[in-house]
Amino acid sequence: MKVLLLNQCFHPDHVSTAQHLTDLALGLRAAGHEVTVVAASRGYDDPARRFPVRETWQGIEIHRIWTPGLGKKAKWRRFTDFAIFWMNATLILMRLPRFDVTVCLTSPPLISTLGTVIAALKGGAVVPWVMDLNPDEAVAAGWLRAGGLAERVLSALQKWSFRRAARIIALDRFMAARIEAKGVPPVLIHTDPPWSHDDQVRFDPQAREAFRAEHGLAGKFVVMYSGNHSPCHPLDTLLQAALRLRGEDDVRFLFVGGGSEMGKVNAFRETHALTGILTLPYQPIEKLAASLSSADLHVVVLGDAFAGIVHPCKIYNILILGLPFLCIGPEQSHLNDLAGRLREPGFAFQARHGDVDGVLACLGKARAAGFRGCSEESRQVAAEYSREILRGRMVRILEQTAQAG
Repeated sequence: MKVLLLNQCFHPDHVSTAQHLTDLALGLRAAGHEVTVVAASRGYDDPARRFPVRETWQGIEIHRIWTPGLGKKAKWRRFTDFAIFWMNATLILMRLPRFDVTVCLTSPPLISTLGTVIAALKGGAVVPWVMDLNPDEAVAAGWLRAGGLAERVLSALQKWSFRRAARIIALDRFMAARIEAKGVPPVLIHTDPPWSHDDQVRFDPQAREAFRAEHGLAGKFVVMYSGNHSPCHPLDTLLQAALRLRGEDDVRFLFVGGGSEMGKVNAFRETHALTGILTLPYQPIEKLAASLSSADLHVVVLGDAFAGIVHPCKIYNILILGLPFLCIGPEQSHLNDLAGRLREPGFAFQARHGDVDGVLACLGKARAAGFRGCSEESRQVAAEYSREILRGRMVRILEQTAQAG
């Protein structure tokens, strides 16, 4: 089977979609399939980081696309980067041969539409792997006006590509319902979340202490938000909680990762002179276990308008660790579905956006309990989302799709 993987990010980039697509590519290679990747030549979070335009890595043929790397500070910068990615991707895809299956992720937005057009010209099946829904996300974030010309055009393109897909991979039941509402037959929708990084992530007590010592966290109660900082994951309630606890010297709020909202976190810290807030960039995969293990309470955030549109996959790594976590988000979401499965007291907390008192109450309970080791119940739930299980299932779906085509 010849497979094309199309996405903005791939190895050696470290953002979540790059890691998951790299895992899938390696799984397909291990199953004996030919794999070609088309991705950007610049780092997702650091455009100054450049990757080779063409290389073969682990038997995977990689074609990388030049973009100007204007960054995310303004909408016109994002739009220009996306438009040039689209144009240069089109030129590359037209030169490449026919593929049995094209797997399209969702960065840049609506890239599955380009994959669908190319497949319509050359043949082969298209499988969108929907990491987020656009233009739904742009509307929910206020970047596009619902019912406006741009939104109607983009929605039409999205529906056209989805309805021509051989299969669609949705990440949770809420996302599957949104896709079905766009006219996609339920039989074409396969629902599976992104797998955890269980090969790299584990609770490591020695690395925990070393990481905490390195960053001045020894003896502190560490509340960690790790991952993409974006408007889809509003941190206002958590930041207000940090402000209310500014006199508590034994508490540290640690924000690890990147994204457009990281600047707001830094600005909030500076404006209020909060020594209790610490920010760090994305940690390399080899330090991920140390970084994540250093927390006493993890925080996972989902904006109220984004249930079924985005999927904070960091929750699965947290479940592997077995550490306590706090979900801040809408009452109905996949996060609360997961939290509701954990019956062991003191490990899964839930709060709503704007409820600072509720967040502080959860933090108080977690602090009072102290570090009690790891939850075996959490780890048992995490086992359902292992890379071996979910990646293997996705490889079989792609094989079945190629055979049906």
